[in-house]
Amino acid sequence: MIRQMIRIDDEKCDGCGLCTEACHEGALALVNGKAKLIRDDICDGLGNCLPACPQSAISFEMREAAAFDEAAAKKNEQAIPMAGQQLIKQGGPLKQWPIQMKLIPSKAPYFDNADVVIAADCTAYAFANFHGTFVKDNVVMIGCPKFDPGDYTVKLAEIFSQNRIKTVTVVKMEVPCCSNLDRIVMTALAKVSARTPYRVITISTDGKIL
Repeated sequence: MIRQMIRIDDEKCDGCGLCTEACHEGALALVNGKAKLIRDDICDGLGNCLPACPQSAISFEMREAAAFDEAAAKKNEQAIPMAGQQLIKQGGPLKQWPIQMKLIPSKAPYFDNADVVIAADCTAYAFANFHGTFVKDNVVMIGCPKFDPGDYTVKLAEIFSQNRIKTVTVVKMEVPCCSNLDRIVMTALAKVSARTPYRVITISTDGKIL
């Protein structure tokens, strides 16, 4: 049937995930860093996600889609808070949000006199106690030096120049695609003549600190 549905512009979407939180039915998800409509049948087409998108990447379109299944939508909606409650019970030491380097602001109060960890995103999966070792009591930024678009040198230089940062720890994998992460950070520090204490920790592919 033809009905009103949402359309997501991949070029405008920055993967912030705010639309997925705004979707009561759980019809949206992040797929490869982009928001996607994953189920037509539980999307009511009303667009609660539209005002949540800071990039104006979501709009309406009329297209062929599965009929809205209200019962399935309600069932999925009831399951979402249950998952969220479990996460709240488990808790975690994360101090700030966002953590992705392209989304994190250049100046923020949590940077003041902070111990900053700049981590390749794979390290959190490879090293079992990543939260206890690197997240607790630190400000965390993550990124991938190979697959993230652009160079983080300018962004990091802005952060280092606009905030009083106590220490910087780079956490990277031993694989070649991570090899540039410490160079990017060192270049950014040098660019603003920062004398911030700095160290590099390398994680092996079997989850050990080298």
